[in-house]
Amino acid sequence: MAALARWCFQHRWVVLLLWVGVLFGTTAGSTVAGSSYANVFSLPGTESSRALDVMMKAFPQQSGDTDTVVWEVGKGSSVRDAAVRQRMESALADMAKLPDVGTVAGPYAAGGAARISADGRIAYAEVTFTKQANALDKKVIQAVIDRGEAARTSGLRVELGGQAIEQTEQPKQGLSEAVGIVAAAVVLFVAFGSLFAMLLPLLNAIFAVGTGLMGLSLLSHAVDMPDVAPLLGSLIGLGVGIDYALFIVTRHRRGLRDGLSPAEAAERALDTSGRAVLFAGGTVCIALLAMFTLNLSFMNGVAIATTVVVVLSVIAATTLLPAMLGFIGRRALSRRERHAMEAADAAGAGAKAPKAGAAARWAGVLERRPKALAAVAVLVMAVLAIPVFSLRLGVNDQGNQPTTQTTRQAYDMLAKGFGPGFNGPLLLVAEVPGGAADRAALNGLVKQLATTPGVAQAIAPPIAAGSTTGLVQVVPTTSPQALQTDQLIDRLRGTIVPRAERGTTLKVYVGGSTAIQKDFATVIGNRLPLFIGLIVGLGALLLMVAFRSIVVPLTSAAMNLIAAASSFGLLVAFFQWGWGVNLLDVGKEGPILSFLPVIMLPLLFGLSMDYQVFLVSRMHEEWVHTKDNARAVRVGLSETSRVINCAALIMVCVFSSFILSGDRSGVMAGLGLAGSVALDAFILRTILVPALMFLIGRANWWLPGWLDRRLPHMAVEGPGEEPPAPMAQPDVDPRPSSVAGRT
Repeated sequence: MAALARWCFQHRWVVLLLWVGVLFGTTAGSTVAGSSYANVFSLPGTESSRALDVMMKAFPQQSGDTDTVVWEVGKGSSVRDAAVRQRMESALADMAKLPDVGTVAGPYAAGGAARISADGRIAYAEVTFTKQANALDKKVIQAVIDRGEAARTSGLRVELGGQAIEQTEQPKQGLSEAVGIVAAAVVLFVAFGSLFAMLLPLLNAIFAVGTGLMGLSLLSHAVDMPDVAPLLGSLIGLGVGIDYALFIVTRHRRGLRDGLSPAEAAERALDTSGRAVLFAGGTVCIALLAMFTLNLSFMNGVAIATTVVVVLSVIAATTLLPAMLGFIGRRALSRRERHAMEAADAAGAGAKAPKAGAAARWAGVLERRPKALAAVAVLVMAVLAIPVFSLRLGVNDQGNQPTTQTTRQAYDMLAKGFGPGFNGPLLLVAEVPGGAADRAALNGLVKQLATTPGVAQAIAPPIAAGSTTGLVQVVPTTSPQALQTDQLIDRLRGTIVPRAERGTTLKVYVGGSTAIQKDFATVIGNRLPLFIGLIVGLGALLLMVAFRSIVVPLTSAAMNLIAAASSFGLLVAFFQWGWGVNLLDVGKEGPILSFLPVIMLPLLFGLSMDYQVFLVSRMHEEWVHTKDNARAVRVGLSETSRVINCAALIMVCVFSSFILSGDRSGVMAGLGLAGSVALDAFILRTILVPALMFLIGRANWWLPGWLDRRLPHMAVEGPGEEPPAPMAQPDVDPRPSSVAGRT
């Protein structure tokens, strides 16, 4: 690492021009080629997937996404009025002519009276595409929206809803990222007191994230990548890009204060903190790539996208950053620090050991009272984790969208005219190979559904002559995200449908978008324990190799699980219990998004590993030199807690800024990650981990001899650096805390 730092420092113009060329090259390529994000979504082996397969084979024109066009007239008018009918029939006819539109079923055709509300003021039409929403060209969807909006008049309100329509209303990126960068800049300036030192982590993140996002746009032509990938990539890229640079710049500034030249300080920084950055970045990538074990195509694209941005952040921190350190020289220090060093040199006094600061004093307090402070930390985390026991994964329906969006307004109109269940009807796909007996059984099922609690309506069009497939639309009385709707699906699959099938060859599959989302949540929930075990286990194994310890990786694994439980407890309280939905203006209470755990957990475990590595690597370095556990913990906490807390504060600012995205999933992810980082850094790494290490003592660094011989060696702290003299330790009183406390 020292050789790499030396080369980049000496050839800084070459490195900078290479990075500028890569950034502008990928930007130009992305501008010319555009993007090809595809929300490829499949759930092989689930009942909803089987229903979709049967439907696509029997009714290719009706097997795609079904969206709605909803219209409402004012008081004293009716949707049956001639002028309204003529205007809407014309709009629906235009929609039916568009490519990829299979059928348009309105209220004015034969059998369409049920699509008009009881008071005659609200009506809807169903637009069924020939493809699923994720496979549709957005130009086609926009054309449908344009036809609907063109039908509006002063007395006729027209709105559109459905998954395909929702895809065109994704919030624009930029605002949240900009706010996060500004907030990070303020924190960095306060921490460093130097404009140049503040700019380095920001430039590192901007180059890495900018190149990454443009590269993802190009990569989307070769790899199936969901359109949420850029948002998640920028979310983690800004965080780790700034944090990794922060750790290296902090070590560089320490070298300058110790009297090293800028080149020597950069070499030492990269050979110590740079190694930790490589290790931490590798653990984040491993955690992200663990998404492949879920065997879900949607998550594979997310894993690739986020990993690419993290890799670029590490490369930028280990190449571009040393080059930029060469440009600013000693200006990485604040003006006051430079003047103080010049005055000391002029007086011939040399570098003075800094006075013990707040971090050193806190380390002393923690060493004297480890049991009490550890108990307080555990109690706080346990209380925050209580809500996680009622965690429910699911879908958030369009009733949670901003009120300005047409999908939200269409949702509200349908709920007002027909009930909330009309926003997510279930679709039962029936195979009737047995002729009259099977058809009679299906008719009996429809009659039973009409009187089933939780069902508002059950409609079954006649089966076409010669066909062996029938459809039944079941409208629940509750919204798609409601727990009662999930329970209705379970009753249909567990008792009602099997009872109707008994003694016949009839086979009925419960499908539809709401059932698909429920199956997705079930698949994620079933695979989550193995997923968590894999990333926690791999992280612990890497720590064991790095620090030659059994206790350190076990402690880290426990802290990761505690942080995850507490952060999801916060999410359950805010969103599922509804304690924060009004404060954040994100609709109403509802389940936690199904895909959120597999997005948040790798990021959380990876970032937690970052803090653990930077904290314990300094402790391990001191332990190797002194074999004094108390001193090692005290020195490590004193020298790293400030930078870890600063890094965490930056991450909290970046993640919290995504609350401004206007997207419920972005708000949920941003709040969850911000909360988890804050709890991890300010409670676990600053209080609980060092308190436990004080209590455990020398056993922290124990590793059986036979295991030590078999494990590969990995130097996270760099090659044997001479131990610093006790009096030169910044912010650390070298005496035992019991003596220091009496001074």
